[in-house]
Amino acid sequence: MRRADRLFRIVQYLRGRRLSTAAEIANWLEISVRTVYRDIRDLSVSGVPIQGAAGVGYRLGAGFELPPIMFTIDEVEALVAGARIIEVWAGSDMAAHARSAISKIALALPPSRRGEVERTRLFAPGFLVPKNAAQRLQQVRQAIANHRKLSITYIDSAGRVSVRKVCPLGLFFWGATWCIAAWCEARNGFRNFRLDRVRGMQLTSETFEETPGRTLADFITSRSP
Repeated sequence: MRRADRLFRIVQYLRGRRLSTAAEIANWLEISVRTVYRDIRDLSVSGVPIQGAAGVGYRLGAGFELPPIMFTIDEVEALVAGARIIEVWAGSDMAAHARSAISKIALALPPSRRGEVERTRLFAPGFLVPKNAAQRLQQVRQAIANHRKLSITYIDSAGRVSVRKVCPLGLFFWGATWCIAAWCEARNGFRNFRLDRVRGMQLTSETFEETPGRTLADFITSRSP
């Protein structure tokens, strides 16, 4: 990576965070902590208002702005590929937002480069996507956003049918299906529910709060090896 690119990326990293340690920046850029210290010093000398100190962390001073950012070809490919996956796998509402995002990505490029969006050869075919699973995604997103409980009819891997009332905490995509991360009242614990195995779903009027021990962060911790 060119030094100029590295300095630019450090500034971009600091713009999006309140406080970042040299170790975090070094890990993100895959460089040494010593190099980060040197780059921070050089940026400060050049007039970039970086606040903080070694061992504490760094942040950008208020009011600092960079000129408009131009996407690289690799970034265009990454954004378009991600939008195409969402368009196919995330239901009709998210598909519309994904198509809108692709259009905006094209408009963010100079006219001479807009063809890069269409030339991107990364695709997400939709013929294997379970239609019902994609349709229910919007309902789950609504429940998560509004902290509403869901009543679901679920078929497990052994073919057993059960009705569960759950507190949905997040959605995870595993490459073939979406899963609801939830607190299950029937089991009094965290559970995963595959959307393609949900046979019925109702958004209830009951709300819930993410209390300690029942948050999304707790769910992730409980699933960590």
